[in-house]
Amino acid sequence: MLTSYSARSRAIEPFHVMALLARANQLQAAGNDVIHLEIGEPDFTTAAPIISAGQAALAAGHTRYTPARGLPALREAIAGFYAQRYGLSIDPERILITPGGSGALLLATSLLVDPGKHWLLADPDYPCNRHFLRLVEAGAQLVPVGAEQRYQLTPELIEQHWQADSVGALVASPANPTGTLLSRQELGGLSQALKARGGHLVVDEIYHGLTYGGPATSVLEVDDEAFVLNSFSKYFGMTGWRLGWLVAPQEAVPALEKLAQNLYISAPTMAQHAALACFEADTLAILDGRRDEFRRRRDFLLPALRELGFKIAVEPEGAFYLYADISAFGGDAFAFCQHLLETEHVAITPGLDFGRHQAGQHVRFAYTQSLPRLQQAVERIARGLQRWNPDAL
Repeated sequence: MLTSYSARSRAIEPFHVMALLARANQLQAAGNDVIHLEIGEPDFTTAAPIISAGQAALAAGHTRYTPARGLPALREAIAGFYAQRYGLSIDPERILITPGGSGALLLATSLLVDPGKHWLLADPDYPCNRHFLRLVEAGAQLVPVGAEQRYQLTPELIEQHWQADSVGALVASPANPTGTLLSRQELGGLSQALKARGGHLVVDEIYHGLTYGGPATSVLEVDDEAFVLNSFSKYFGMTGWRLGWLVAPQEAVPALEKLAQNLYISAPTMAQHAALACFEADTLAILDGRRDEFRRRRDFLLPALRELGFKIAVEPEGAFYLYADISAFGGDAFAFCQHLLETEHVAITPGLDFGRHQAGQHVRFAYTQSLPRLQQAVERIARGLQRWNPDAL
């Protein structure tokens, strides 16, 4: 049977790390001990108060649809969180609950980008950002960034790369895969540069809460008209519950609600009720303790990898990733990842998943394993480097 699939589906690239993950699972199923540093998922299970709230919601029969914008009580709780954490007064009516941060990204791209238009994105960047743009028949203009820009877009880069079909920019703070933050001044500069060109500013704040030198600045502190993507997956540890949110200007809410009604009806009901427990003092204490553990892991793994010869030019200030240059070892990053997996059973992510700029010489480590496991991983990587011979490939 001849099957013709859409051009957009063919244009969206798979995660290259998934091939490595499949192989890692094969090795694990064969009895090998694989250390997984490739997937951006916290190793902690969801905190007990959140699980209890989800169980109570099921027991109470909360299994029907919620409003498309989400439970009013949850939107109010998120608004309260902005007041507590950032000193911001956000109208709950501006908050939409979505199926994961991906749902928030889907709404934002659907609302803000017409076919043939594009957003500016940093390269390297989270790959789904450019893929979602392609899905709505728009495009991503990848702007090469390096350590000198701390892997972030700048007002100067906006000016340099802005084109007639540019309509906005998407930045992340903290960023995936680099863990770098945008300061209040930097966010303000980006806002001014985009407003001067009639463009939208969209900021991924999904890793807020997981910062290690003080709290991150929300773009809403400097630009109340920006669009904010956030998620319950990372800091709140609810990856499998599939819950996120979008903060938008008030005038955009009716159009976003209409899109939500058509695209997914509503976010998962049980997850929304469970998420109400995220903002309780006992839960936040658990989550902050986990953040401190991620910091201990970063503080071990960063110098350990540098000592082995990995070049990590910018210390990550948030998230749970290290983006490392392997050019000192020679060879291609994907082959290097395959080598570590096959010989040492350590799984990491090749830079190719995050863009084009110097992707072949970078890898990402996710420090989402315990300190003892990270210590084991470093020992294995050191042994793997001794065996690495790119000329023999």
